[in-house]
Amino acid sequence: MKWSKKDVAWLLTTLKAQVKEMEATTLAQIERTRDPFRILVACVISLRTKDQVTAQASARLFALAPDAQSLAGLPSERISELIYPAGFYRTKGRQLQQLAHRLVENWGGQVPKSREELMRLPGVGRKTANLVLGLGFGIPAICVDTHVHRIANRLGLVTTRNPEATEAALQHVLPRAWWIPVNDLLVTFGQKVCTPVSPKCSRCPVAARCPQVGVNHHR
Repeated sequence: MKWSKKDVAWLLTTLKAQVKEMEATTLAQIERTRDPFRILVACVISLRTKDQVTAQASARLFALAPDAQSLAGLPSERISELIYPAGFYRTKGRQLQQLAHRLVENWGGQVPKSREELMRLPGVGRKTANLVLGLGFGIPAICVDTHVHRIANRLGLVTTRNPEATEAALQHVLPRAWWIPVNDLLVTFGQKVCTPVSPKCSRCPVAARCPQVGVNHHR
């Protein structure tokens, strides 16, 4: 099926109404601080890590290192201890210390506002950079993780093979006002309803319009 602009608007507002009743993701909660540094660090911690672990690890780290200067002053081993059991915590400990040093040395402890500069930081890829631009600075950018990539293709909004292609395709499909919130929307929806395996289609408010691309079994 082909999604019209009107259909896409209905889809997004319908999913938003359902997600509103669910617990916000850790990164969405940290967004409320309006602190690009915390969003950046939490996003690095969150890679390959469950949301609850990210929340607890971020809270422990920010209790000792609420800014780039204090984070740069911690040994990487101590950072790793604080964020354990986040995935690849030792690697992330080294990356976060190096990242903090770069912020202090090159930007006076502030987080840069460009995708290119963000992606030069240790541990920061395109997904993280886009999330920081959107949540930290309000700059429209589509953050595509596994949930966004999977659900966008499952719904038939795009037909793509990788997250970068999905990001480019979604720029032509989504209204610009949805570029920033779509990540939290689809991540929350993907964790609770549109799961990778055996999605809960019986609970999905858009199931009647969903082509269920790639779905072999659902509940």
